[in-house]
Amino acid sequence: MTLRFPNISRNYDSTRHCICFWGHDSAKEVSFQLDEGAIHHISRFADRDEASMLHVFDVNRARIEAAASAAYLKQRKSFYRLSAADL
Repeated sequence: MTLRFPNISRNYDSTRHCICFWGHDSAKEVSFQLDEGAIHHISRFADRDEASMLHVFDVNRARIEAAASAAYLKQRKSFYRLSAADL
């Protein structure tokens, strides 16, 4: 089965300091959190406000989804927290 990202929704969680997004493997939903460090790894000039974080995510969505898919292929779980090392 293949992990897909049909839902383009994402949100910034200021409590957990991450961006949350979701993928699907058939009917199974897989949750992901991309930590702030990963966002700054992608764009070290990104501000730490919600709009800036989400903009970096959106511009780099393909790269982030590829990293999420790679993590999922290694071990199929329902939740992942991705860091700069995963990108």
